Amino acid sequence: MSMNPDRRDFLNWGIQSTCATAFTNLLLQDQVQASGTSLVTHYPAKAKKVIHICLVGGMSHIDSFDPKPHLTKNHGKEAQLSEKPDIFFGRVGPLRGADWKFKPRGKSGLMVSEMFPHIAEQADKITVIRSMITQSANHTPALFFENSGFEFNGYPSVGSWVSYGLGAESESLPSYVILPDGRGDPNGGASNWSNGFLPAQYQGVRFGKGENPIRDLFPAREISGNEELQSRQLLNRLNNKHHKKTQIDDLLEARIRSYELAAKMQLSVPEVTDLGGETEQTKEMYGIGKDLTDDCGKRCLLGRRLLEQGVRFVQIFSGGPIGGSPRASWDAHENVKENHGKEATRIDKPIAALLADLERRGMLDETLVLFTTEFGRTPFAQSDKGKVGPGRDHNKGGFSIWMAGAGLKPGISHGVTDEIGWKTAEDPVTWQDFHATVMHLLGMNHKKLTFYHNGIERRLTNVHGKLISEILA
Repeated sequence: MSMNPDRRDFLNWGIQSTCATAFTNLLLQDQVQASGTSLVTHYPAKAKKVIHICLVGGMSHIDSFDPKPHLTKNHGKEAQLSEKPDIFFGRVGPLRGADWKFKPRGKSGLMVSEMFPHIAEQADKITVIRSMITQSANHTPALFFENSGFEFNGYPSVGSWVSYGLGAESESLPSYVILPDGRGDPNGGASNWSNGFLPAQYQGVRFGKGENPIRDLFPAREISGNEELQSRQLLNRLNNKHHKKTQIDDLLEARIRSYELAAKMQLSVPEVTDLGGETEQTKEMYGIGKDLTDDCGKRCLLGRRLLEQGVRFVQIFSGGPIGGSPRASWDAHENVKENHGKEATRIDKPIAALLADLERRGMLDETLVLFTTEFGRTPFAQSDKGKVGPGRDHNKGGFSIWMAGAGLKPGISHGVTDEIGWKTAEDPVTWQDFHATVMHLLGMNHKKLTFYHNGIERRLTNVHGKLISEILA
C-alpha cells in the first residue's frame, strides 16, 4: 500500500490482509495435519483409529441382533400397523417371524441369532444399538446418511472428518483407506468416501484387488533409473521456479508432500498388502482360502495390518451395487433366508476373527470397530395380503448396528423397538447421534470440529447429534 493511500487502496489492502491471514491459517492447518500432529482433540481420546464394516442393502435386525418373540408367535397373522409404512415396494404381507433362532451368548447373555454363529462367540466384546432410525428408505440416500450424515452426495464422509480432525499417523500410507467388496463398489460409489468440501487430501483411498491395488500408483511402463532421476530434477526446477514467482511456500510444500507420499506408497503398499508373512493359522482363522469367506477374510486381515501401520480409518464394505445379478448385497426382497444366509456366511467368520485378533494383539483397547447397515427390514413379509412371502422390504423406523472396542460398555444392548420390530419404541438413535458418539470416542467434540464452506461453519452432524452416553464406559 502506498504512503498516501486513497479509499480504493485502503479497501484492497484490507481485503488482501484478511484473505492472507485466513489463507495462512489454512496452510498452517494443512502443514500440522500432514505432519501427523493432532489438531482438534478436545479431550483425551479413548480410541485412536477406526475400522468400519459397512453393510450395503439393509440387514434384517429381527433376524440377527433384535429378538422378537411376539413376532415369531404371531407369524402369519395380519400386521396391525398404526400408519401406512414408508417402504420401497409398498406390499404389506402378514407378519413374518425370524428365520434364525436367538439365544443368549457369552457371560453377558447378549441375544444374537444363529445367522452369525462366529460373531455370537464374540458377544461379550460388542455393544448393540437396537433403536437406530434413519430418514430414507431408499438405498443410495440411506447409504449417504450412514456414511456422511446427509441424504445427498457432496458431503464429507465420517472417515474424511476423522482424517481431517486427527491428521495422518503414518508418513507412508494414507490416513483413510477403502476396501470395497470384491463383487463391486456400493451404490453411490466414491461418493460414500468423499472428502466433500474438505481438502482433497482427506478423501478415502480405494484399495482394489490384485497386485496393484491402487490405480496409477505405478508408471504404466517401466522407467529407467536415469529417466526417473531426470524427471525428478525437472520437477524440482519447476517447483523452485513456482516458489520464486509466488512466494507461497506452505502451499507448494503441501503439494510436494502429496507427491512424496505417493512415492513412499510405492514401497509401503506392496508391503502392507502382502499377506504372505501371516501364519497359516491366522489365515485359516480369517477364512482365507475358503470359497465364500476368502474375499472378506483378506480384507479384514488387511484392515488389521493397515491399522498397525498407522492408517486412521479403514472402511470395509459388505455388498456391491444394488440390483446386480446375481444379487451382491443384503437387499433381501425376494428371500431373506437365502440372501442373508449367504451374505452372513461371507463375513461372519472374518469379522469374528478380526475382533479376536485385535484383542490378542492388544489393539482393541485403542481401536473402534463399527458394524452398520443403511436400514433394517420389515417385520411383515413383502407379499400380497394373506401370503407369507419369503422376503422383507426396507425398514427405516427401527434397526440394529453394533460397535466394539475402545471406550464402550461391552456385552450390552441399547434401545428398544416395538414388539414386532417395526419402529423404535425407546431411546431412538439417529445417524447424527451415532456419529457424535464416534467422534467423542476419538477425543473430538462434534460441535467444535468444523470447516468453513459457503458462508457456513459446516460439521459432520449438521445442527443435530447427541452423545449416546449410556453405552460409554
